[in-house]
Amino acid sequence: MGRAFEFRKERKFKRWGHMARVFTKIGKEITIAVKQGGPDVTGNPRLRALLQTARSENMPKENIERAIKRASDKDQSDYKEIVLEGYGPHGIAVLVEAATDNNNRTVANVRSYFTKSGGSLGTSGSVEYMFDHKCVFRMKSDKPVDVEELELELIDYGAEEVFEEENENEEKEIVIYGEYTAFNNIQKYIEDNGYELIAGEFTRIPNTELKDLPAEDRVELDKLIERLEEDDDVQNVYHTLKPLGE
Repeated sequence: MGRAFEFRKERKFKRWGHMARVFTKIGKEITIAVKQGGPDVTGNPRLRALLQTARSENMPKENIERAIKRASDKDQSDYKEIVLEGYGPHGIAVLVEAATDNNNRTVANVRSYFTKSGGSLGTSGSVEYMFDHKCVFRMKSDKPVDVEELELELIDYGAEEVFEEENENEEKEIVIYGEYTAFNNIQKYIEDNGYELIAGEFTRIPNTELKDLPAEDRVELDKLIERLEEDDDVQNVYHTLKPLGE
């Protein structure tokens, strides 16, 4: 298994601490997807995948409808996707993805979290090159699947890793990692071949040597990540700390 699988084991599709935060995160992504590709799911594959993700997280229908409506509401501020980069304690690279309607507020908050933790917010491009931008899907099949054969077939669509794992309910799911630009092609393959799409999103996988830290030094980085993830504007946080047990 590759590095994507290593981080998959630790992140498990990035579970947030509270259900409300999950809904807020997905809601912002839905609003942005509608802004970019329109509300018609037929012509907006990103929106289709997000709606499946929302359903898999048991997001209420009214929350989904509110997120779609927000995209066409002129009285509402637009969300912008931004990437912030820096170094946390002990030289660990940290990349932050945010969706915000107030860029100055978000940058100021994120900078303060780095500073309080003994790190520093960097300039654009300072750590982003250490992460590969990927798409990732979860899907199910109602019949047995030869994962190796599936992977060989999906390579032509931009897939890089395909493997099977059990979800929290001990049900088997197929996980697909691919190039960032392969999102639409892989999603189309899933839909055209009768698989059940559970979720689709983008992620970042470190491509550099990961840094290991003793337990007492990890505490400082954990505090930084916790502060970042508790911020309402922050969508995802990635870093180059070696996962425990690896």
